[in-house]
Amino acid sequence: MPALPPASPLALSPAALARCIPFVVFMALLALRGYLPAGLGIDTRWIYGAQTLIVAALLAWYWRGYGELARQNLPEAREVGWAVVVGIAVFAVWVRLDAPWMQLGSATASFVPLDDAGQPIWTLIALRLAGAALVVPVMEELFWRSFLMRWIEHPGFERVDPQTVGLRAVLLSTFVFTLAHTLWLAAVVAGLAYAWLYRRSGKLWTAVIAHAVTNALLGVWVIWTGRWEFW
Repeated sequence: MPALPPASPLALSPAALARCIPFVVFMALLALRGYLPAGLGIDTRWIYGAQTLIVAALLAWYWRGYGELARQNLPEAREVGWAVVVGIAVFAVWVRLDAPWMQLGSATASFVPLDDAGQPIWTLIALRLAGAALVVPVMEELFWRSFLMRWIEHPGFERVDPQTVGLRAVLLSTFVFTLAHTLWLAAVVAGLAYAWLYRRSGKLWTAVIAHAVTNALLGVWVIWTGRWEFW
């Protein structure tokens, strides 16, 4: 990789902020749900829908600045095929890596879209599935892979060709990605798989597609099996 000019690792550029803000807002709203007083009478499960809409609006606001997602960077059919295969493989691994030692903390049923009679609330389910399969993959791949992985390589991350990113940046970004998930071993597999796709193709869309396939399949599987702790 050709030498890049020095850049301050502490000063985040507008491009970096555009990839960080949607993720930070999503995580902040996620954390907020646990601190709302019970006396307010708010069903916190509906906050996920608001989360999704807010983050989708932020992504739309910054969209023109996401050059890695521009039309000229759309993957070819063969690359889409690889992304789908990887997404399916990650899903197959994810639902099997749930032994106690494979978890950070304890898995809890944090999102159970059932009413008091135990019947599915389909609006809640649809919002959750749409957010997980359509919004979250774009938000997360922009942050974890496009920004963080390349930023570890060099603070001027926009000038870093993803195909030249070194092993250190891949491993460090995957490690941090893992800390954000309860199923840490499954997250290691997912993080490395999505990073491999991005490095191999040089196109972030391949990682986004794989991530979306994994999340969509996981959502359908959760609904089918009632294993709400995976949501």
